[in-house]
This record gives sequence, C-alpha cells and structure tokens, in this order.
Amino acid sequence: MSKTYPDFESPAFLEDHIQDTLAFYAPRIIAPDGGFYGCFLDDGTCYDPGSRQLVASARYVLNYATAYRRDGDPQHGAWAERGLAFLQDTHRQENGHYAWLIEDGVITDRRVMAYGHAFVLLAAASCVKAGIAGAADVLAQVHAFINRHFWDETSGAYFDERDDTLQTLSPYRGQNANMHICEALLAAHDATDDVAYLDRAEALARKFALELAAQSGGLIWEHYDSDWNVDMAFNIDKPNDRYKPWGFQPGHQTEWAKLLLILHRARPNGPWLECAASLYDKAIQIGWDDAHGGIVYGVAPDGIVCAAEKYFWVQSESFAAAWRLYLATDERRYRDDYHRIWRWSWDHMIDHQYGAWFRVRARDGSPIDNRKSPLGKTDYHTMGACWDVLSASEIAASR
Repeated sequence: MSKTYPDFESPAFLEDHIQDTLAFYAPRIIAPDGGFYGCFLDDGTCYDPGSRQLVASARYVLNYATAYRRDGDPQHGAWAERGLAFLQDTHRQENGHYAWLIEDGVITDRRVMAYGHAFVLLAAASCVKAGIAGAADVLAQVHAFINRHFWDETSGAYFDERDDTLQTLSPYRGQNANMHICEALLAAHDATDDVAYLDRAEALARKFALELAAQSGGLIWEHYDSDWNVDMAFNIDKPNDRYKPWGFQPGHQTEWAKLLLILHRARPNGPWLECAASLYDKAIQIGWDDAHGGIVYGVAPDGIVCAAEKYFWVQSESFAAAWRLYLATDERRYRDDYHRIWRWSWDHMIDHQYGAWFRVRARDGSPIDNRKSPLGKTDYHTMGACWDVLSASEIAASR
C-alpha cells in the first residue's frame, strides 16, 4: 500500500506547516537581553543561551516580519520590532558594521562579514514590506554600508570579509555572500520599488550565473581568488564546512535558480529562465541521491559525491526552485520534483514530534546528532521556501 502524504501544493498545508514551525521557536526564543535565543536541541532545549550570531539575529527578524505581514498576528509584529532593535542596539557598532558573534555580551568574533550584512539587509527589507517602524532607515543605512565597504566596482561583485577596523580586506572571494546579497536586493526592490536594488541584483546574477559559471562548466563554484578566478584548492579538505564548503553545492545551484526566477518575473526579457532551468537541472542531475532519495550536500568536480549528508536548507530551497520552474514552464517534471523532494523531506527531515526541520541527516536519512538548530539556523530556509511557493502561486493566479 502506498503511503499517504499531505497535499504539498495546498496553501492551507503550507500555511499550517509554517505555523507549526513557528510554534517550535516561540516563545522559547525570547531572551532577556532583548535578542533571541538560538542553539536548540531536537526537543527545544537551548544548549547555548549566551550566544548571539548576526545571521540568526537577522533571520529571526525576517521570519517574524514575514509572518506578521501574512498572518497579521500582532505578536509576530512585536517580535520583528524587537529583533530589528536588537540588531541596531547590540550588533551594530560605532563604525557602522554589525558584529558577527556576541557571547555573553562580549564580541568574540570580530570579523566583518558581507554574508552577515546580507541578512541584515534582508531583514530590513522584510520589515519595510511588513510596515515595521524605522525599517526604511535601517535598510538605507545597511545598504550604504555594504556598498561602501564591500562593493568592488572593478569586478562587479562584493568582497567577503574585513577586520573590525574596516581597513584590512581578506583576499578571499566567494559566491555565498554575493548570492544572499542578491536575495536581499531583490527583497529590497520588492519592498520599495526602487529600481537601483533590482539593477544591482541583476548585475550579480550576470556575474555569477553567467560569467563565473562559465569557468566551471555552467555550475557556480563556491570559492575564488582575489581576481575572481576559480580557486579549487580553498577548503579542499572541508567538503562539509558549514559556510565555505569545498565542491559544487547542489543546494546553491537551486537557490540561485530560485533567485533568477524572481529576477525573471521582474525582467522577463533576460536570459534568466533558461539559466535557472540549466542550474536547477544540473544540480538535480549531480545531487539527487538515487539510492536513498534527497539531495546531497556536495559534489566534487569529477561528479563524485564529496559530502553525502542531507541538509534541511538544500531540500527546501530546491523544492521552491522546482515549483517556480513548474509555474514558469508548465513542465510536469518540475512539479514531480517538487513532490518527491517534499515527500523525502516529510519522511526524513521534518520533526513530527517537536516541530521544525532537522538540520542534517545521514545519506540514508538517519539521525546524525540531536542539534536541530545550532547558531544560524532559524528555519528561515524552510519557512521562506513555503512563503515563496505561496507567493509565486498567488502571483501566477492573479495573472
């Protein structure tokens, strides 16, 4: 007998799943310092109450601003305001940068990361769209900071890292920070209708999905040297690294595909639909695990899987891209992919006992550890993918 699954296309299912995920985090995330707790075990126990990482602090704001905009719950609006204030009052420093990691009230990692600032920009844009007071000023300030200290006009991309004096620039260049800045710029355009955000997002798409992908067979590599040449040696011994893994990331190909489809909606005359389909198709070809199901974390340039684990964000970003491709092309295979990714995730990635998604599973879907939400994981990817499916479907239905 075949197993019965929910209707993964149903708006009611997606909304309920978002609310179930939000329920795992609230109200246990509220911390007395004005910020939010992170670092939760599977059962919701907080195992590190003193740490405040920039990415998590910003993603919580995004979560609650978007929830408030869609469900109108005043508590969600209040938590978005609280989180935005914590970003400004605690993470933001005198010279304008936002501290990467604060432990027990002390900055313990002083790197100034474009990746982290991308999420502040995204959080601010989400708050603007939700009508949160003061968000427009934050959006303008962090956008100016990112452009002043990370934008490289010569290369047409963003630098990755500075020290906290803002004087010393790391030679490392990477796609991940640029991808999330592109995401934030698209959100800022959606919130404000300012075409400058869209222009810059499109420039990043051309740089990474067209120009740089041409260096590596049409897929986007993770790491580059200071001249934006592919760096195949960086982190070659760390295919499982959380932020800078070696190898091709199928999840980043599908995440870029999703962003290109959002860009295609705004500027349909570009090459974005074709490019999105190519990235997505290649990612599924190299990343889908025929033996166990699900999409693996990393694949080496020779096509051999170098990181076989299954991460929550890879699955969720991929089903969002698959759904957008289905809506854009009406090709049934993308709808089929949407369902098979959801089914595997339903069986292996989603915690039906306590709520939310497990962070990582072994190749066969079995548990690896009991740390559901370490620093940085707020289920922004999973709820964001559900919101994206809902938004794309609503826009398609309105045409």
